[in-house]
Amino acid sequence: MTVRIRAAWLVLCLCVLALAGCASSGHDTNQLDRNQYAYSAAIRWCDFEGAWMLVDPKYREEHPMSDLELERYKQIQVAGYRDMATQTLPDGDVVREIQIEVVNRHTLTQRSTRYTERWHYDPESKTWWLAVGLPDFFEE
Repeated sequence: MTVRIRAAWLVLCLCVLALAGCASSGHDTNQLDRNQYAYSAAIRWCDFEGAWMLVDPKYREEHPMSDLELERYKQIQVAGYRDMATQTLPDGDVVREIQIEVVNRHTLTQRSTRYTERWHYDPESKTWWLAVGLPDFFEE
């Protein structure tokens, strides 16, 4: 009887260890959720400079944002931000399709635009970064 109990405990411990290994084998998804939430909140509140700080530093260095570009973002008000679909790619990146409703502050016209976010995990900084720039609300 005690052999069966020991065997059951051993199996239970192995299962717990296996589950713990599964949980730690991926990147920090809690941090991804936090960064995505912070980014979406920054966009919703029109804090585009704050949102820009969640963009991968390499991308920011290669594509610096001018003062004129930042001023253009002040012309709009975000009226809606919806996550339409999320997908994890084979390379580990996460892609989200977003629908954003914006209102031009000068003309009060509202329009909808689609935007694809691509989130990449940087093992050096242990951080999830947005691998693309801010949404372009001004393309014709």
